[in-house]
Amino acid sequence: MTEMNYIEFQGEQAKIKAWIKGVSLEDQAKEQLLRVASMPFIFQHVAVMPDCHWGMGATIGSVIATKGAVIPAAVGVDLGCGMIAQKTSLKASDLPESLGGLRSAIEGMVPHGRTKDGGKGDKGAWGNLPNRVEDVWVNQLLPGWKNIITKHPDVDKGSVNHVNHLGTLGTGNHFIEVCIDEEQSVWVMLHSGSRGVGNRIGTYFINLAQKDMGNLLGTLPDKDLAYLKDGSQHFNEYVEAVLWAQQFALFNREIMLERTLAEVKKAVKPFERLDSAIQCHHNYISREYHFGEHVLVTRKGAVSAAEGQLGIIPGSMGTGSFIVRGKGNPESFNSCSHGAGRKMSRNQAKKVFTVDDHIAATQGVECRKDAGVIDETPGAYKPLEDVMNAQSDLIEPLYRLTTVLCVKG
Repeated sequence: MTEMNYIEFQGEQAKIKAWIKGVSLEDQAKEQLLRVASMPFIFQHVAVMPDCHWGMGATIGSVIATKGAVIPAAVGVDLGCGMIAQKTSLKASDLPESLGGLRSAIEGMVPHGRTKDGGKGDKGAWGNLPNRVEDVWVNQLLPGWKNIITKHPDVDKGSVNHVNHLGTLGTGNHFIEVCIDEEQSVWVMLHSGSRGVGNRIGTYFINLAQKDMGNLLGTLPDKDLAYLKDGSQHFNEYVEAVLWAQQFALFNREIMLERTLAEVKKAVKPFERLDSAIQCHHNYISREYHFGEHVLVTRKGAVSAAEGQLGIIPGSMGTGSFIVRGKGNPESFNSCSHGAGRKMSRNQAKKVFTVDDHIAATQGVECRKDAGVIDETPGAYKPLEDVMNAQSDLIEPLYRLTTVLCVKG
């Protein structure tokens, strides 16, 4: 049997098993994990991935299996955030010497950054693929959305026109990349989620859970640990809404991938998709079976790595990514990391690094090299190789991808 790589420490109610050998775990994140492990409905233990760091609601890089309750703030507001990657028949030699034109074309085709008026006045992705977006919204997503807002009309309050976010990238660490593997094959991959509608659903139910707890809220070690009990009306409606947002996120990534591949074909030459696109959530809930029992698993910045399952572990703008195959390690609830993981906050990165630092760190990558992306510079993240080494019993690397073009939200 493969040697287990995790480090174990005891929480008040449950153990914590952390795959952090050779990587850092800051005190703030450990304290946050201990608070989660104090909740009575935690099942077996809390699993911690090597890219872990403090996050809003719960530690990013944590896997929380529960019986009898769900913690909305642990799932967060970027519901269904994840990755999609597509291998193509193109080779590195097929790409133009300068990728600036291709980056501009992708940026023009896929809406990114902040949408105007929260999406109200922005046509989003309706531009060049209106039929595809309309078909997905009307036939796949609209019935579930109507069901959610019939029960919880406040979810739909505000200026956001949610359908206008379908097919858009968003901001922060969301990105689109063109990458090259060791055999010189060209890949297209991107990172995004359920956008404004997921944020509305997540925020609404986090507030609802805190309201439902009433006086009991003050007995919790953290208000972000407010929970909804299994079997209650709001528990079932929350799970239903989150699963819907996760579907929105899947379709969102598929549409952006289509649009990006179309621009690559225009700029390079016709090509074929090789194998099916790899899709994986890394911020979501899932009903699963572990240690002989049915449980609800919250993966907060973690990827499902069941035996044989393909996944994507991105690094930073300058370090590339990995395509991996899961080993189905039961101790991690069949999970692995969702990326390299931040080693410093966005504000700290802006203070530590300069534009010149960023230019040097992203040499050879066609990407933004301005002050607006300093918080995403490679030095703000943990070394990807260290993160991969720490989880060798969770996944098997299949492809090492090198980034040659990156579009940042």
